[in-house]
Amino acid sequence: MNVLKTKLNEFFKGKNVLILGFGREGRSTLSLLKNIDCNITIADKNDVSCEETRGIPIISGENYLAGLDKYDIIMKAPGIALFNDVSDAVKAKITSQTDLLLRFCENTIVGITGTKGKSTTSSLTYHILKACGKKAELIGNIGVPPLERINEFEEDTIIVCEMSCHQLEYVQASPDIAVYLNIFEEHLDHYVDFAAYRTCKENIYKYQTAEDTLIINKSIAPSGIAADIITASLDEKADICVDGSTVVILGERFDVSTQLLGRHNLYNIGIAMFIAKKLGCKNEDIIPAVADFRGLKHRLECVGVVNGVSYINDSISTCPSTAIAAVRAFPAVDTIIVGGMDRGIDYTELVDFLNDSDIENVILLPDSGHKIAPRLDHAKHSIYTAADLADAVGHAKKVTKKLCLLSPAAASYGFYKNFEERGEHFRKLVKT
Repeated sequence: MNVLKTKLNEFFKGKNVLILGFGREGRSTLSLLKNIDCNITIADKNDVSCEETRGIPIISGENYLAGLDKYDIIMKAPGIALFNDVSDAVKAKITSQTDLLLRFCENTIVGITGTKGKSTTSSLTYHILKACGKKAELIGNIGVPPLERINEFEEDTIIVCEMSCHQLEYVQASPDIAVYLNIFEEHLDHYVDFAAYRTCKENIYKYQTAEDTLIINKSIAPSGIAADIITASLDEKADICVDGSTVVILGERFDVSTQLLGRHNLYNIGIAMFIAKKLGCKNEDIIPAVADFRGLKHRLECVGVVNGVSYINDSISTCPSTAIAAVRAFPAVDTIIVGGMDRGIDYTELVDFLNDSDIENVILLPDSGHKIAPRLDHAKHSIYTAADLADAVGHAKKVTKKLCLLSPAAASYGFYKNFEERGEHFRKLVKT
């Protein structure tokens, strides 16, 4: 049994443990706990009775959060929003797979967060490390619960963990190398306000020591913390920055070849390269690894060319800044599809950007897209309020001459299960 598994066994042994939320991470937690001598209960708003939960007490329904004080440990899934509905005594019992990974794992952990860019930066960092011959695992918000692969952790395995705000909310430790890419208004449906969201993000460096490293956007860099701070910026001079099309790392210049679109991705590349260099990788191995990286689905992804028109899937876009970055990555865009779940985000920046742009067609989806319709310049652009994504793509096929960009600047919830499902639907509609 490795050290991490031993520590987890000691932590849970003999305890009354509640698995709060039974999605992918909840199921992963159950699989982990079944091998440990502890008392397990599962709570979820929905009924989760199935073969794997046979013999385990289940609490479901509207009152599934009642009685949380009677458990010793609460393993909370990232998707459960508690707001201020529980006492401080209950909050003290809450932990998660991310928290336990950070507290008990002795491997080098690279934790990457930020409102946008964390999946690309995490995946690229992992890709470079593997290409340079390092043992590495990619886990976390990328789709793999943090403790799901502990049997594969060897002593010299580097753990690259994408960390969402939800995963960082209740942590009591921070990674050896913390990356804080940026912060924008997001997830206001999950937190009481933007300040609460920001506090969760800041946990990625809150518990770092003088032996640790924090790579952080220069505009939000803290002062008076123990960790070694490396600043990063897309628009100004910093330890890691972008000069035109050149990546600059501690004064060393790199004219990188990349398949990633958009200048903002040079920022992500610079950070991934710095991490690899810090972990012992050589420039001659890093550069070709960057060039070989193909990027991720639903992130500025070309899903087809139909009748001479290119269709770009940027379904990952859930806030105004990402839609703006997407347009800047594709100067030829003449149609943009925007809108989704209305979470009370301020769209002034996006509205002003669109009104100043030369985009011919702005197609608006409910609910947030319809909400901003009156603020757009109807004299300058052709504005169309679509009933749904199928309606939007149908209209786009009629009016687009060069490039249609789906960059919603809004969450998919309420219309789709997640941004991946929205992106796949867009792909199918384009090819229909």
